[in-house]
Amino acid sequence: MFLEILKSIFLGVVEGITEWLPISSTGHMILVNEFIRNEGCFTASDLYLYVIQLGAILAVVTLYFRKLNPFALSKTEEERTDTWKMWFKVIVACIPAAVAGLILNDYMEHFENWQVVSATLIVYGVAFLIAEKHHKKTTVTDINSMSYKTAVMIGLFQVLSIIPGTSRSGATILGAMLIGCSRSVAAEFSFFLAIPVMFGVSLLKIVKNGLTMSGGEVAVLLTGMAVAYAVSMAAIKFLMNYVRKHDFKAFGYYRIILGICVIAYFSLTAIF
Repeated sequence: MFLEILKSIFLGVVEGITEWLPISSTGHMILVNEFIRNEGCFTASDLYLYVIQLGAILAVVTLYFRKLNPFALSKTEEERTDTWKMWFKVIVACIPAAVAGLILNDYMEHFENWQVVSATLIVYGVAFLIAEKHHKKTTVTDINSMSYKTAVMIGLFQVLSIIPGTSRSGATILGAMLIGCSRSVAAEFSFFLAIPVMFGVSLLKIVKNGLTMSGGEVAVLLTGMAVAYAVSMAAIKFLMNYVRKHDFKAFGYYRIILGICVIAYFSLTAIF
């Protein structure tokens, strides 16, 4: 029990950092479980790995509560209208991933392995470097000016994230930049898209696997969620401050290096 709590704390830190940075939280969680030989444990189950994300989501809701709340008394009528429009854009953008997820959810579980994760880490790392090289014209500088067409296009990029190692935030941020969004708008809209998507995925896993847990497993899950929440608060603030002054090249290089390291590690493990 104590060891599971420690694992949950560690996994909560990994989830909190990687969920919002464009480096793939699911990919990292799969790799971490491989490295620590976390097989057959509750913290390696689909139920744990997806429901722990709710802690990360609550961090977005906390940090952006006023911006996300259309009923805030401090908002003007125009601001409330803009908030509702923003939510409609988020919902519209989530539809492609929701449909693809329901259809391909069981099938994509076969791709949760280091070969796929390493390949997607490298491919999207290169994609970020290319996107940054050509990211010069910015036409969308705030979510209010974003069209529904742009929102749908970002949603289509989000479909790519069903492949392990891609990164939901990475796919949406990359897509948003390619169609003219500023880095800060791309990151912020990606955060908001995560709310319905991750709640939906967590609910799907709960329905599929059931929510029958022992008292100890509940404690382990709540610990991971609490840690993911706290770390996510810091990670989100860091990313938003970072993109105001820097580009995403560092994350591209990180993905490529990590992908190469994963290939080297597992190749050598297979040999020796």
